[in-house]
Amino acid sequence: MAGRANRTGNASTYGVPDIDRTKASIARVYDYILGGKDHFEIDRRATDAMYAVDPNAGQLAKDNRNFLRRAVPYLVRDVGIRQIIDIGSGLPTVGNVHEIAHRIDRNIRVVYVDNDPVVIVHGRALLSRENTSTVIAADARVAESIFDDPDVAELINFDEPLAVIAASVLHHLTDDDVYPAVEAIRERLSPGSHMLISHFLDDDEERAKALEKAFLEGGLGTGRFRTWEDLYRMFEGLEMLEPGLVYCNDWHADRLTPTDSAVHTLLAAGLARKPG
Repeated sequence: MAGRANRTGNASTYGVPDIDRTKASIARVYDYILGGKDHFEIDRRATDAMYAVDPNAGQLAKDNRNFLRRAVPYLVRDVGIRQIIDIGSGLPTVGNVHEIAHRIDRNIRVVYVDNDPVVIVHGRALLSRENTSTVIAADARVAESIFDDPDVAELINFDEPLAVIAASVLHHLTDDDVYPAVEAIRERLSPGSHMLISHFLDDDEERAKALEKAFLEGGLGTGRFRTWEDLYRMFEGLEMLEPGLVYCNDWHADRLTPTDSAVHTLLAAGLARKPG
């Protein structure tokens, strides 16, 4: 694993740039919202632009993190998943996917995928002693950059079911990119595999449009709020699992799930299985 964690060829292969401190990063903005320390002034300014429109907007990141806390044990314990690819994983924080999964089964294999160089550096440092988890630099829009990566092949058996997690990442892709990207990922899944998605929702249309403008024009440059119909389209050909596509905090809520989230109608989540 140490060799895998220190590998640098993948980053250059897929064009991961050097750190650009003049542009906000999705991963670093989330890190700032969640109380981390790996962010720059440009990231804080982009976040402040979002807060200026809606002071509760940061709760979206917190609700998504809470969703992962519930979803990963469900995948491992209830569904029986033993290998996971986490696309758009973001910066390492307490309660990473592999940490949650390993509390149940230490042999769960996890691959983190991101295109932010800060994520890659920190992820490789965090996982340097792991032999069941790794991080790769790849583009969510290019399925082969993930599924054909040799580091992924060391951990993931594509003849067996796996789970692909795309939590709060697909809303950062354009309409032209997101549907082909999701379709390509679905096609690469083996029968019995699962896809887990959380995504910005425009159920509160006026509020969603204001926030979307803040994301697009406030420095981050990405962040689209889509309709229920748009999100169902991402699961085409898959079998939705209970409770279906719902508000994120309604997905297998437990006693730790916030019941008073101010952004309840702005984030949706769903889990689906590839039949066969």
